[in-house]
Amino acid sequence: MAFDVERIRKEFPSLLSGVAHFDGPGGSQVPTSVAQAVAQTLMSPISNRGVVTQSEKNAEAIVVAFRSAVADLLDCDPRGVIYGRSWTQLSYDISRALAKDWAPGDEIVVSRLEHDSNLRPWIQAAEAAGAMVRWAEMDTSTGELPLRNVQAVISARTKLVAVTGASNILGTRPDLKAIGQAAHAVGALFVVDGVHLTPHAAISVKEIGADFYGFSPYKLMGPHCGVVVADPALLQNVRNDKLLPSTMEVPERFEFGTLPYEIMAGVTAAIDFVSEMLVQESGTRRERIVASMNALEAYEDELFDYMEAEIEKIPGVKTYGHAAHRTPTIFFNIDGIAPAAMYRHLSTLKVNAPASNFYSIEASKALGLGDAGAVRAGLAPYSTKEEIDRLVAGINSYKA
Repeated sequence: MAFDVERIRKEFPSLLSGVAHFDGPGGSQVPTSVAQAVAQTLMSPISNRGVVTQSEKNAEAIVVAFRSAVADLLDCDPRGVIYGRSWTQLSYDISRALAKDWAPGDEIVVSRLEHDSNLRPWIQAAEAAGAMVRWAEMDTSTGELPLRNVQAVISARTKLVAVTGASNILGTRPDLKAIGQAAHAVGALFVVDGVHLTPHAAISVKEIGADFYGFSPYKLMGPHCGVVVADPALLQNVRNDKLLPSTMEVPERFEFGTLPYEIMAGVTAAIDFVSEMLVQESGTRRERIVASMNALEAYEDELFDYMEAEIEKIPGVKTYGHAAHRTPTIFFNIDGIAPAAMYRHLSTLKVNAPASNFYSIEASKALGLGDAGAVRAGLAPYSTKEEIDRLVAGINSYKA
């Protein structure tokens, strides 16, 4: 079934501004149904979760629906769905908890391809425990993270391997299943940062084999928050810090304080929107999500081929990262033009294509780009060929 981008675009009020959004990797636009879900929750009777008053029951139903929706999106157990403020916050929480069982002589594997949220929490936790950090290096000529580079730094002493599902600047999609198998072969845990991957592909945490998988709903047309999922049996054995009166139940004991029910309702609405991107009259929500994301991936791949080809025609352009398997994300600079200057120029034309290292500081440095990084343009479900033409024309119109 074809992906109808014009039908999708009608659901996003912010697009009426006329801005062409290539800033989706930093946060997507939001459809009307998500905003309505947030507003409706705030205007409904709501209180702390419980089973006595109607407002308590409303809150409980929202939490249950949130966990169920995430489980359908990621093909995981709803009992292992943890809500958090952000993936960064969750990775810090989890790393501190897991590090309670690390000791000198243990090793943690990370890759040079990562967003810092999937680096610094593990590095700092390892340092506190006296464990060693080992780096899997990226191929700077292609942007690939070769499996052999990861395997080379995994040993019998490895306790955890943390790898991105897709680089948020280069789009590189490592072979997650094979990396997970290599980690599990030595008894290590496998952590996947799925923040940039989840908005562009159908995800099955079961197939990937991730022990912890994180994503950010605000990159997938939802409100600002983070989610991590894990096997509830694994979570039972994680010794996290918590308040004494708070529950020992999983996943609730990893969620601190009263939950923001309106945000959780917005996440559910965003996932429902994903399941409805194609006009489908049958199938479970999980089946509809997979069909929608497969159609979106095909649409974005075709559109990305066009965008990359057009940008590479621009005089003086240099693009970074040419992995065989990647998300629709291009990272580029133009000779003689500072990336921040191009970013500001494009903004005057109502084209949003920001420039930075986007917290992928290790990758940016490895590419020789330092703190400044490059211009990043990423596609989203509402992206069109006409917007790409505006981006390319805007780049070509730059005058120093």
